[in-house]
Formats: sequence, C-alpha cells, structure tokens
Amino acid sequence: MIQNKNIVLTGCNSGIGLEVLKILTLGGNKILCVDKNTDVLEQMASENIIVMQKDVSTKEAVDEVFQRAEEIFDFIDIFYANAGYPYYEEINYCNWDRVKAMFDTNVFSPIYTYQKYIEYLKGRKGVLAITVSAIGEMAMPGFTVYSASKFAMHGFQQGVRLEMPENLQLTCLYPVATDTGFFKASAPIVYKKPFPVQKADIVARKMVNGIEKGKKKVSPCALFGVSKVLMAICPPVRTVYWSLEKRKFKEYKENIKNGTGVKWDE
Repeated sequence: MIQNKNIVLTGCNSGIGLEVLKILTLGGNKILCVDKNTDVLEQMASENIIVMQKDVSTKEAVDEVFQRAEEIFDFIDIFYANAGYPYYEEINYCNWDRVKAMFDTNVFSPIYTYQKYIEYLKGRKGVLAITVSAIGEMAMPGFTVYSASKFAMHGFQQGVRLEMPENLQLTCLYPVATDTGFFKASAPIVYKKPFPVQKADIVARKMVNGIEKGKKKVSPCALFGVSKVLMAICPPVRTVYWSLEKRKFKEYKENIKNGTGVKWDE
C-alpha cells in the first residue's frame, strides 16, 4: 500500500481516477485532486483530500497545478497525470480545433507535466504515472483520434525512457475498455462497448500496486497481452477481431444517421 505520500492526481472525479483516489485515501496520503468537474470530489474533500477545479488542457493550467501543489506539499512524491477523454465517431469532418482539443488534454498536458516534474525534482527521487491505453498499441474503429492521441503517448513513454534521469520512476497504465463514464463521454447515444471490458476498481488496484512496486508498465488485462502475442503469430486473428468491432461501429453510425439510437440517460 502506498502510504503517507504527497500526491497530485488529475482526472479523478470519475472513472479510473476516482477508483485510484479511493485506494490512495486508505494509506494516509495527502492528495491534490484535480479535475474540470469536481461534484464528486467536493463530497470527499477533507484535510488530506484537497480539491482543485481545473481543466489541465493548457500550459497555464498545468503551471497552476504545480503552484498549488507546492503551496500545500513539502514535496510532490507522486504525480499521476490521468486526465483524458475520448471521441467515438467517424472522421468524416474537417475540424482542426476538435482534434487539437483532445491532443491538448491527452498528449500535450502529460508531456508538459513530465517536463515540469523533472524540473521540479532537481535530482530528487519522484514518481510520475501516466494513463496511456491499450488502444495506444492497437487502434480501434470509431476511436481514431483517441487512438492517435494514445499512440502518441505510447511513443512518448517509449522514447523518454531512453533519456530520462535515474531519479524518476515512470509508471504507465495500459487499460483495455473500462466500465466507467468513458463511453458516455465519447458519444451521444449508447453503443456496444469494445471487447473486453474491465471493472474500474480492478484497473485502479493494479495500477496503484504497479506504482508501489516501481513497475514501468501496468497492463491490467491479461487477455490483451495474450491476444497481442496471438495476433503477432497469426495476423488473421486481428483481422477477425477488427471486423467484429467494425460491425459494432457500423451499427452505431446507422443509429446516428437514422436517429434510432438510445440516449445514455434514457
């Protein structure tokens, strides 16, 4: 169990981040909880759970998070850059700002956080955790922009390990589809989730355990690891899997086009 640490955790008002927070509160840790939505966090606020409402998609916002952390902590032991969001859609439009908005949050923010944290540490030991995604290793239909952002982060963590200082521990999370508000945030109507789907509390528990043990990579779904090997040996397996997921996406597009889909709140 991670105990008595000073931690910054972004994107923790829901989903994996919230489940990670619940675990970390058991260890007597002091946590700066950052999210653009804080309704759930406000109910959990205490002496050790400090809530900061902030969208971390800009340089200035990340700077403010570090400034606030330095005000309340003697030292930032762990910085977990978890904030991120998806689109489930067909890339049949021309919209620079829509794509940039996702990269601002999913890519530029965690990369800048890495830069800031290295500078902050000044040779002292620290832990940076980042949520990448299994989709950063294999793209999925409907998640093209999201996949691209996570492929970028996969490439970043791979490259930066070749040059980062020895005082930094970098732990990256690679979850498969996780049963959270992720899907609701990605599309206006209900759609069939990609296979397989994991529970958020399981993913969170494995990530916290991975941080504690100093792991470089945490892949909560053993099936995904097995499937990568199988697909490498027998590529047609991936083709069949993609065809099944493309069928789900086709159904979603038809529901959008015909107005026959069910809204998430119905």
